[in-house]
Amino acid sequence: MSTGQTGILISIIAYLAVMVYVGFYFSKKGSSDSTDDFYLGGRKLGPFVTAMSAEASDMSSWLLMGLPGVAYLTGISDAGWTAIGLAAGTYLNWLIVAKRLRNYSIACHAITIPDFFSKRYRDKKNILMCIAAIVILIFFIPYTASGFKAIGTLFSSLFSVEYHVAMVIGAIVVVGYTVMGGFMAVSTTDLIQSIVMSISLVVIVFFGIHVAGGWDAVVTNATSLAGYLSMTQIHNMADNTASPYSFLTICSTLAWGLGYFGMPHILLRFMAIEDENKLSLSRRIASVWVVISMFVAILIGIIGYGASVAGSLPMFASSSESETVIIRLAGLLAQNGFLVSIVAGIVLAGILACTMSTADSQLLTAASGVSQNLLQDFLKIKMSTQASMRAARLTVVGIALIAMVLAWNPDSSVFTIVSFAWAGFGASFGPVVLFALFWRRSNLQGALAGMISGGIMVFVWKYLIKPMGGVWGIYELFPAFIVASVMIIIVSLSTKAPSEEICAEFDSIGK
Repeated sequence: MSTGQTGILISIIAYLAVMVYVGFYFSKKGSSDSTDDFYLGGRKLGPFVTAMSAEASDMSSWLLMGLPGVAYLTGISDAGWTAIGLAAGTYLNWLIVAKRLRNYSIACHAITIPDFFSKRYRDKKNILMCIAAIVILIFFIPYTASGFKAIGTLFSSLFSVEYHVAMVIGAIVVVGYTVMGGFMAVSTTDLIQSIVMSISLVVIVFFGIHVAGGWDAVVTNATSLAGYLSMTQIHNMADNTASPYSFLTICSTLAWGLGYFGMPHILLRFMAIEDENKLSLSRRIASVWVVISMFVAILIGIIGYGASVAGSLPMFASSSESETVIIRLAGLLAQNGFLVSIVAGIVLAGILACTMSTADSQLLTAASGVSQNLLQDFLKIKMSTQASMRAARLTVVGIALIAMVLAWNPDSSVFTIVSFAWAGFGASFGPVVLFALFWRRSNLQGALAGMISGGIMVFVWKYLIKPMGGVWGIYELFPAFIVASVMIIIVSLSTKAPSEEICAEFDSIGK
């Protein structure tokens, strides 16, 4: 093993050890002794941890790999409009959903998102809760698998470690601190991971500019490509041509922002904050961090192209290659001595942080869906507090095992499921969340219709309509979100109005 690899390995091992310690600390502190503590941290999350935990759990390896890779190959339009949509979705989610969801979930004593749906509409048979828990399982298990696959791919490419060994070790670490510490461990590690991600972005920007020959060289190389720096054109690296980035495509790309309203692992952070009056501070922190981190990620893609032109990196021709731009730059950084290789290891730990911060939150959310909502609330299995905690922890382990099986093939296309899962949650949960919080007339039947139709339309559009191309080739979240919203309105208005009790509770919730 070279000196550079040794430094990288030391940094990553130290990082993983800190993650495990955090889980151990909160397990000893008693922050996971009850289901309320395990799933929501006893609603004691501070504003900074709330903000950074929510955004770190959102930004998977897509931030440090996918976004720079897209910018490298096609310029700023596709990556830029996606980032704008996500930034707008982040801000609006904090602005209009966070405070009201926190207060509403307290009023109806809900500790999970399916639990909130059921209690909001007084679903005595818990059918809505059951469907919501199933939706979480359908979309979160492969989502988690993609995270495990990223961990395995990173280690195997860096150290020539066998992929399966690397993937299993990474999964054990994530499961370890999630099982031990529950929500507070996951939220605290997410905070640490967001800091590591930020350090990674800053280090790579400055080092990348250096190996690309300076900022002027980066700009010159980018402007020499047709449509590369245009928001209304998309560059084709194969023949150095540009094609129009249509208004419909822009709307479709901006629709990524709609997904935030239905992300269970992000919505849980809103429910867990200690002081509702500090949500405005959390909103500012989260929004600024998201905007800066995505801007820098896109910039890294442009800088990476400059480094390729300068001969520091090979010229990438496919998305699978361009997504490794940060890994390649970190490898170059590690060649500058042992101490610098430690810094390179921190950069690569940032990629690990992106993946782990998403995987742990998804595991915890999926576990709550099974152990709390399906077993206890829907199937009416009576459990003591200790038995409930054992069920929650066993569920985390069980889901992780299934995810590892899905990620077992190193050449699998599980990463493509990430955008599909985002659409699934956005269309299934997003409209239901918004109408539950802001429309007094919405009822149980409307919520059921919206959740089911939104989820089904994601599959229909993705596999039956989108392949037709042309105007039909838009992101499936956009039409599915509209269909679900329309169904909620139509079905709610055509069925019995909600009871006085439900309306009184709705009216009692502050803005």
